[in-house]
Amino acid sequence: QLQDGTVIDESIDVMKWALAQSDPDCWYTDKIIEQNSLITLNDDEYKKRLDMYKYHERFPEGSYDEFQNAVGEILKTYESLLSKSSYLCGDKVTLADMALFPFIRQGAHVDLVWFNAQFPILSKWLRIFKESELFGTIMKKYAVWKTGENGIMIQECYTRNE
Repeated sequence: QLQDGTVIDESIDVMKWALAQSDPDCWYTDKIIEQNSLITLNDDEYKKRLDMYKYHERFPEGSYDEFQNAVGEILKTYESLLSKSSYLCGDKVTLADMALFPFIRQGAHVDLVWFNAQFPILSKWLRIFKESELFGTIMKKYAVWKTGENGIMIQECYTRNE
């Protein structure tokens, strides 16, 4: 909740708000329309297809292969974009890359062999993000807290490497 009482409950809106406060790497300064278009495709179509693919047993109206193909249609769009540039919206990382990364990662891990075979460029893009220092920092593993134990106080302030 913001100081004015506004509640930002969608993760993409939190990301946009944070970047409006500080965007030192210029993730959301260029190609805004293209970025928003990709984010909308992800939120309106890909996430639905991803859920049906990941949890296909819950959706008797289709088969695993049908859901995989539906996810693949959108992944082909991303593959095509990455065949022209290093990142989804050009030659630098943008909010679109960061916003779509977790969902593409989820889709890849349903059947990594299929994903890597069908989308080699997207696979490389995914690997670059998974091996990045930023990903390692935000995905640091902690021991599961148990009753009676002291929790871990995260006090470290992360700064950009200049």
